Amino acid sequence: MNEAHLKSARVAGSWLQSPALVKVFAALNKGGAEARVVGGAVRNALIDRPIKDIDIATTARPEDVVRMAANAGLGAHPTGIDHGTITVVADGRPFEVTTLRHDVETDGRHAVVAFTTSWEEDAARRDFTINALYCAADGTIYDPVGGLEDLRQRRVRFIGDAEARIREDYLRILRFFRFSAEYGEGHLDPASFAAANAMKEGLSLLSAERVRAEVLKLLAAPEAVDVVSAMYKSGILQLVVRTRLEPDRFARLVSIERALGEPPDALTRLTALAVSQPADAAFLSQELRLSNAEASRIAAASNGDPGIDPATSEAAGRAALYKLRPETFSREVRLAWARSGAPSSDPKWRARALLPDRWKIPKMPFSGSDVLALGVEPGPKVGNILEAFERWWIAENFPADAERQGKMLKELALKRIT
Repeated sequence: MNEAHLKSARVAGSWLQSPALVKVFAALNKGGAEARVVGGAVRNALIDRPIKDIDIATTARPEDVVRMAANAGLGAHPTGIDHGTITVVADGRPFEVTTLRHDVETDGRHAVVAFTTSWEEDAARRDFTINALYCAADGTIYDPVGGLEDLRQRRVRFIGDAEARIREDYLRILRFFRFSAEYGEGHLDPASFAAANAMKEGLSLLSAERVRAEVLKLLAAPEAVDVVSAMYKSGILQLVVRTRLEPDRFARLVSIERALGEPPDALTRLTALAVSQPADAAFLSQELRLSNAEASRIAAASNGDPGIDPATSEAAGRAALYKLRPETFSREVRLAWARSGAPSSDPKWRARALLPDRWKIPKMPFSGSDVLALGVEPGPKVGNILEAFERWWIAENFPADAERQGKMLKELALKRIT
């Protein structure tokens, strides 16, 4: 963490001087209006983490933002005008520009807002103190609610009354855990955790799509193991992932990923945590509204090929790698390893997991034209011969001898010709 930035309450960096952002600031800071970057970009700049989206808060009303952007030759699109958000485009780069606001009415999922010119009111309606940091065009930091100290302490804390913040939007329960795993280094602020636990029944009001997005981000966070464990012990996790949960297996998978130097894979981690049988995969796909591709991945993960187990021969491992292809094979091995209970230091599992690094999948030596050249008439027989050859080739551990390969193809073709 960049302690110097936190003490100086000022940031600098190429992101702040980017021509696109400079143009947006210049357009918005006119006629008495004021604009500041807010939230994630400021927080990440202070701790030297990558900056993705840059959100801007302004005292200008939405219709004025549109006018000011147009006057500066910038694009302006009313992507969330009911909540005061205009997407301003400079040099092809979008910036969400939102008018300062305060909540008039909330129902645990949505809010009715009113516009304001008070930065303190705008900050007070946000979720966590570390997300209510503002940065002016010159890098000056504004901290209305104590976010700088919480960032220094690696503390994720609700602004004001924690239960009131949660009651405004119950998704903040999941966001509290996700941000704690991402920025709090696994430590949970006691008052915020107590409020999340007290209000957890409100999670039932949330849409599956919102839950899915937060759960997958949480599972991929650096300190997910400690946070998932705390959520499980409190019963909160069981309310959002409603299969038989295996937090210890999840922890083993994370340890295995790290031992192999693999980046976190949220979907594989979800599978380790919550899929013990095929029915679990189908249930989760429906409950969390997973995409077809995501559903297929977790369904396949519950039907492991025997060759992923290091108790089988190297040839069996190669056969599994050939069938599954490297990415799927690697995921399957990591999951099976986690399910086995073996430690992340186990040399046999490690060797099987690293098989794609030391053995390159060979290319199928023949195609349909090779079969036709042997006198086989076009039609289903061609495919049948190729499939029979491939089965033999895999069973024989992928022999590279061209003469042997050709002899077998001819034998199979003759059987089907006669």
